[in-house]
Amino acid sequence: MQRIHRIVLGILTTGLLASAAVAQSSGSGTQSTGTTPTTAAPSSTAAKPTVAQRKENQQQRIGQGVSSGQLTAGETKNLEKKETAINKETRQDRATNGGKLTSTEKQQINGQQNSMSKQIYADKHNAAVQNTNPKSEVGQRQLNQQKRIGQGISSGQMTAGEAARAEKNEKNINKQVAADRKANGGTLTGAEKKQVNKEQNKESKQIYHEKHNAKKR
Repeated sequence: MQRIHRIVLGILTTGLLASAAVAQSSGSGTQSTGTTPTTAAPSSTAAKPTVAQRKENQQQRIGQGVSSGQLTAGETKNLEKKETAINKETRQDRATNGGKLTSTEKQQINGQQNSMSKQIYADKHNAAVQNTNPKSEVGQRQLNQQKRIGQGISSGQMTAGEAARAEKNEKNINKQVAADRKANGGTLTGAEKKQVNKEQNKESKQIYHEKHNAKKR
């Protein structure tokens, strides 16, 4: 009788141990599954900037270059003249196609903006720069005008066409000052300073007008 009890007890013990092992194995598997990190699949392609976004980016880069002195008045005039031409072409294409651009037109404009981007980079990293620490009053006014134009471009208060005209005027004034200095051993006469200030006063009013009119980028 005692032998039978021992056999039964052994069977029950074996069964309990087996059940515990199965439960532990199952729990371990559940824990492992619960801690497995899950990550979202990365996007295969990044969204390409639109024509309008590229235009905005180019103007921001030009404005920064003007304000920092990396772009001269002449370089900025040429860049903004090209940007004006691209903008005009874009408007004409949209007008022809009910406000939209075809795939071919988008490709063409992006190609032009690629060329513009390379030109901006080249102009900002070449040896031609503004004098950002002028000693003369005339030089200080030149620097101040450039900063105002740069801010107007970056903020969108000045269109590419307005910036091109402003920088054309600045380029002409700078050219005149350089010629006068060369003729007078590096200095300006009283009459020449008066003339330059008069032209800069006119330019200042024009910059103010273009930054506060209804035209925006």
